Amino acid sequence: MITVGIITASDKGSKGERTDKSGPLIGEMLEPIGGVVKEYMIVPDEREKLAEGLIYMCDGAKLDIVFTTGGTGFSPRDVTPEATLDVVERLTPGISEAIRMKSLSVTPKAMLSRAVSGIRKQTLIINLPGSPKGVKECLEVILPVLSHGIGILKGIDSECGHDVK
Repeated sequence: MITVGIITASDKGSKGERTDKSGPLIGEMLEPIGGVVKEYMIVPDEREKLAEGLIYMCDGAKLDIVFTTGGTGFSPRDVTPEATLDVVERLTPGISEAIRMKSLSVTPKAMLSRAVSGIRKQTLIINLPGSPKGVKECLEVILPVLSHGIGILKGIDSECGHDVK
């Protein structure tokens, strides 16, 4: 089982003015790899609120992986990458690069994504776009490696290309 947290960054969603479709989709897409959503929240597009949610899910709930959805574009209110960078201890650029490469094959607008990913303690944090279509495309790219990545992070799996002895 992979324990999962989802944070949706949405001013309208946090006020109940918009239904979040991306957050629930993340949970559904993780089920085949044993992902179980343990924490879910919708917060306004505010750096401190996002950082607080990330810290809680990593340090308090001690989840394996936290996905954010929304807040990764050019709008002045899009601060999810900054909040993520405030809390991660190590970056995982390969994840973000793979997502962007795949997204660029779908639309040139993908280069406008500022999404990042990284590790805080033993939790992987990955920023995803806010639209269900974007979430689906991005998750399809990284789903095949998530279990192994979490296994390495937790000390369960050996490093990529090495056998445990």
